[in-house]
Amino acid sequence: MIKSSDGNRYYTMVNLAAFVVVIAGMKAASSLIVPFLLALFLTIISLPLMLFLKKMKVPDFIAFLLILILVIGLWMLLVVILGSTIQEFTRSMPEYQGRMKLLISDGYAWLRAHDIAVDKSMVDSIFDPGKIMQFVTSVMNSLVAILKNVFFILLMFAFLIIEASGIPDKIKTIRHNKKDSLSSYNAIIGMVNRYLGIKFITSFITGAMIYLGLFYIGVDFAVLWAVLSFILNFIPTIGSLIASIPAILLALVQLGPLDALGTAVLFVIVNTVVGTIVEPRIMGQRVGLSSIVVLLSLIFWGWVLGPMGMLLSVPLTMAVKIALSENKSTQWISILLAPNSEISKYNPDIS
Repeated sequence: MIKSSDGNRYYTMVNLAAFVVVIAGMKAASSLIVPFLLALFLTIISLPLMLFLKKMKVPDFIAFLLILILVIGLWMLLVVILGSTIQEFTRSMPEYQGRMKLLISDGYAWLRAHDIAVDKSMVDSIFDPGKIMQFVTSVMNSLVAILKNVFFILLMFAFLIIEASGIPDKIKTIRHNKKDSLSSYNAIIGMVNRYLGIKFITSFITGAMIYLGLFYIGVDFAVLWAVLSFILNFIPTIGSLIASIPAILLALVQLGPLDALGTAVLFVIVNTVVGTIVEPRIMGQRVGLSSIVVLLSLIFWGWVLGPMGMLLSVPLTMAVKIALSENKSTQWISILLAPNSEISKYNPDIS
């Protein structure tokens, strides 16, 4: 006869093994899962518009067609802007590499003139202009490659948006029309929609301010760096830092150290104003995740699903947290993921 403690230990081990298998499967199938997740979040964003059009008595097919045209139009605009600008940037690469080599050589000469001993081979390996520019180009090209995978994403989006309006009825039927049968569904849709909506607005503000600042400074390809700032601003904590590196490097190579410093100051000011003042004021506690969980989710989903996992890390973790809170056996995990301000919802004795 199995003791209760042994049974609990066995149950825990089985759950951990199942979790590892699921995560390994997700990592192996990330090339399929990422387009599906993009289509799913596009559907969640588009769902309010779909319901609004239905409320206005617009026929389902016309409403679906209008949303599809809007999504395809915006998607294609982003691909065209990034694709054409990246091509132009790639053609200018040899010129930028030459300038960077000259800059590094001048810096090395300055250090020697001031009797500062530096290993030239080490400096060259760290600040290899070819590697730096190739890294920037590869990041840009991988982003465009994801955006160009449009057929598979839009195909799934089309089927999901068609089925979306009937999902609540299916959930009600599965749960035998219980009073709170749609609580998890409504919470996930509502929170993810609010988060993505607010993040879209703040990212757009960030991109617009970066474009105006870079255009004023005179940095080449200001549109490219603005779009990159807009996209990477969806990655919490480190997204804005990653977006600033290529623009600062280009300002250094193209215009010199003073303008590179001005570019760095521009990114710091914009991200401080938007990230620490504007965004928290309009978002408040709506994310429902503690700060450390946001950081860990960024690392975890980035490892499992790659760059797109980092972009979608917060909404994915929000959805998981809400789903876990519905089951008493997993509610403790949801509590661990929550910020300190939410603990009183689970324990009224804590104020």
